[in-house]
Amino acid sequence: MDQPPIPEAEARNLRFLRLLVTVLTAVMILGLVTVVALLVIRLQAPAPETLPLPDSIALPDGARAQAFTQGRDWYAVVTAGDEILIFDRATGALRQRVEITPAD
Repeated sequence: MDQPPIPEAEARNLRFLRLLVTVLTAVMILGLVTVVALLVIRLQAPAPETLPLPDSIALPDGARAQAFTQGRDWYAVVTAGDEILIFDRATGALRQRVEITPAD
């Protein structure tokens, strides 16, 4: 059973299609390798360095701590008196005092 020969124009189209599929496969493999490499690099990077927190925090007279949070170069204490005290992480000095007011 002989198959009829493929016309020349159709053979060129098939070769072009094979080339496109090969290029697409190569691009997908390179993309996957790039994503995996970037993930490995990012996950192995050390955490950003931060200054250590102090062993104790001196609050103003009568203030009782209710909550604590921290940022890169600051830490904050929410007091029972509806106040947020923001301290400098390097010096421990009080940077800002924010009074919390009830919503209307």
